[in-house]
Amino acid sequence: MIGASGFEFATASRIVFGAGRVRDLPGLMSGRRTLLVTGRRGSPIAIDAAYHVRVEGEPTIDDARRAAAFQFPDVEMVVAIGGGSALDLGKAAAALIPNGGDPLRHLEVVGEGQGLARPSLPCVCVPTTAGTGSEVTRNAVLGSPTDGVKASLRSPRMLPGVALVDPELTYDLPPALTASTGLDALTQLIEPFVCARANAFVDAICRDAIPRVIGALPKAFAGDRAARTEMAYASLCGGLALTNAGLGAVHGFAGPIGGRFPAPHGAICAVLLPHVVAMNAARTGDPKFAELAAMTGDLAAFVAQFALPPLSSYGIGKDDVPALVAQAKQASSMKANPVPLSDSDLTEVLTRAL
Repeated sequence: MIGASGFEFATASRIVFGAGRVRDLPGLMSGRRTLLVTGRRGSPIAIDAAYHVRVEGEPTIDDARRAAAFQFPDVEMVVAIGGGSALDLGKAAAALIPNGGDPLRHLEVVGEGQGLARPSLPCVCVPTTAGTGSEVTRNAVLGSPTDGVKASLRSPRMLPGVALVDPELTYDLPPALTASTGLDALTQLIEPFVCARANAFVDAICRDAIPRVIGALPKAFAGDRAARTEMAYASLCGGLALTNAGLGAVHGFAGPIGGRFPAPHGAICAVLLPHVVAMNAARTGDPKFAELAAMTGDLAAFVAQFALPPLSSYGIGKDDVPALVAQAKQASSMKANPVPLSDSDLTEVLTRAL
């Protein structure tokens, strides 16, 4: 049922998808003076950018300040190329340059949470991994090392002007990164599908894309290029789903854990996902969980085949659990979990993932 409250759906102004489409990028720039934001691998295509910022890991508040320091009147657009870290930093720079440059004025949790008074600069996002879907989301996740947390810079004004998704850019991803980013994409399809803010439009996207991940990720992990196209599409769908519905306890935990420990976001989500799904299924009678099980089969076994390390491998111990539970309960993602989970429920989930 659609429901009496209806729904809204927003995404990038334009989505360009297909093998080889990265070669359209210079034309999309139209000669405008550009700030290029990349990850450590740089840009896969030579482009004429006036300025270049490179982010080596997951972006921090200081990285956003550094990127937004390019407050010159001749900067006309931002192009972000890379994984979710580069895309988030690019979106943050595009938002902050015309809005004063200080992320703490606008950040959730650790900042003032003020809205953006001015539109972002035009932004083109080009993902080189298949996982985050950041090319079609309206937020940027920034780490605050001093607070031991990650927080979002969030606004409808941050939706990119163009999401350019070229599966060829993911062909050389190593197996471990293929697994962690792919399982992040799966998480970002499952959580919106069962979350408290789900809607008919998002359900349709997730029903199509979840089985694609189940079929394609093991093949992509083994290097199959056709499967990588499926994963690039599924990742895009995950971004569409999460930004128009919500997430849940997996991402509620992922922010605090990633803020305090050197654990990659996708790996955190992958390890937590089966335990959160099992707990949510046990606490609610929503028939969607039976439908989900029919799509995924044994979810724990599916995740286990990729042999990602447990959370304890990143230095997380049982003594850390109470503080992480307390932080996770305050996360914005937790508010969309399909059912409220008690402290003991959350403790059990996190302990199982250690």
